[in-house]
Amino acid sequence: MAKIKSAKKRIKVNKRNQIQNRIYKSLVKTFTKKYFALIEEYKINPSEEKIKKIREASNYIYSKIDKAVKKNILHKNTAGRKKSQIGLALKEF
Repeated sequence: MAKIKSAKKRIKVNKRNQIQNRIYKSLVKTFTKKYFALIEEYKINPSEEKIKKIREASNYIYSKIDKAVKKNILHKNTAGRKKSQIGLALKEF
C-alpha cells in the first residue's frame, strides 16, 4: 500500500477512471450488438422505418466510438476497425 499522499490519490483516481472506462467500453459493445440485431431484424422484415432506426443507431455508435478515442479509452486503430465493421454491415443490404 502506498504511503505518500500523492500516490494514494493516484490510486483513487486510477480506480475511478478504470470504472468510467469500463462503463464506456461496455456501452460501445452493447450498442454495437443492438445495431447488428437491428440489421438482422431488417433482413427478415424490411421497412423504411427500420432503415431510419439503423442509420440513427450507426450515427450514435460512431459518435460514442469517436468520443472514446478522444478520451483515450479506445485506440484509434481499434475504433477504425469497429467503425469499419459497422459501415460494412450497413453497406451489405
